[in-house]
Amino acid sequence: MLPLLIVLAFLLVPVLEIFVLIQVGEVIGAWPTVGLLIAETALGAWIVRREGRRAWRALQETARRGVLPDREVADAALVMAGGVLLLVPGFVTDVVGLALVLPFTRPLVRRALSAFAGRRMRAAEERAATVFPPGAAGFDPFARGRGPERVETPPGPVVRGEVIHDDRASEESGDKTSRA
Repeated sequence: MLPLLIVLAFLLVPVLEIFVLIQVGEVIGAWPTVGLLIAETALGAWIVRREGRRAWRALQETARRGVLPDREVADAALVMAGGVLLLVPGFVTDVVGLALVLPFTRPLVRRALSAFAGRRMRAAEERAATVFPPGAAGFDPFARGRGPERVETPPGPVVRGEVIHDDRASEESGDKTSRA
């Protein structure tokens, strides 16, 4: 479904952009429309530069503290995507680009995209659980907070013993015996 939406977006966005450009051009004229597009691009480049620096500094500071920079990475990606959209000529892509770049709309977009990604991950886990049922072969890949479940000892004789390393190996590892 998602690949189909992406293809449709690539086909329909240029048509929508041309339609909006024609409508704006009819209302304010051709040259003011071109001037408005140039002004939007210049303003967008300035905002992207400023917000990109902020996002980069926040990412560096979070990495310096040793914390997982999930929000900062998302902000940097949104600023970069918004910058690309602002450089594409057109009013529709500029509006979407500004929503991704501006500091007061970016958290809303980030939360919406995070919720969408969470729903997609849960759906993928459910599909994977139908193909690979939990507990199969003693391992549940979706068990949260637990390691692999212990596999029962196979039937038959079990030989218990002690492994003794030779002198060269024990000098290198510092361990003379280990239990099996």
